[in-house]
Amino acid sequence: MSAFRPGLLPSLLVLALLPSLLGLGFWQLTRAEQKRELLAVHQARRLAVPIEVNQLERRADWAYTRVRLNGRFDAQHILLLDNRTRDGRAGVEVLQPFYDQPSGLWLLLNRGWLPWPDRRVAPAFSTPEDRLSLTAWAYVPPGEPFQLGRGQGPSGWPQLITQVEPEALWQRLGRAGLRYELRLEPGPAAFQADWPVVAMSPDKHLGYAVQWFALAAALLGLFIYFGLHNARETRHEPSHRPA
Repeated sequence: MSAFRPGLLPSLLVLALLPSLLGLGFWQLTRAEQKRELLAVHQARRLAVPIEVNQLERRADWAYTRVRLNGRFDAQHILLLDNRTRDGRAGVEVLQPFYDQPSGLWLLLNRGWLPWPDRRVAPAFSTPEDRLSLTAWAYVPPGEPFQLGRGQGPSGWPQLITQVEPEALWQRLGRAGLRYELRLEPGPAAFQADWPVVAMSPDKHLGYAVQWFALAAALLGLFIYFGLHNARETRHEPSHRPA
């Protein structure tokens, strides 16, 4: 061990930091694999034939499943999901109740994104009055479910919200409705409907993993360098023994 003397403090720092850096790197690799699987499921289900709403309710895993709808929009009870940006522009997503006649259920349809450059003027849009045949897909939010925003804007409609929970909306309106949001596919009733599947791509997770592993390698390299350097300095110290 005389050829390697890193010192107590550097040793403690390496013992504390190296496992954390490696752990963060492997965690990013795991997240990258999870995102790949999620994208694969999304792609497969978005290419599948749409099913009826009643069939959707019987599925344990709803995410990204395409659904056929036939009915009318509720033009009165409109939710504007705030703080949504596209290409650096501020805007909202427009969510409206839709009565699906074949299933007899109310659905909360996200019609897509609208720009809102001037907060002093409400975003302008219209609601189709006719009976429509539409295709949408089930959106299941990750983590905690969305909750209806409280204390935001007036009690009238449309309501500006930052989070939305369909079940709370149906309870408030006294209606039987689907518990998840549905997102419209591009069509005559949709606005800008280009939602990203994941907030961060697998490649970005891989990039972060490389960074954490590089920091771990740099830390280990410095530890070895200073250990060898200190050992050499110790060997070359002059002797102070009396003659």
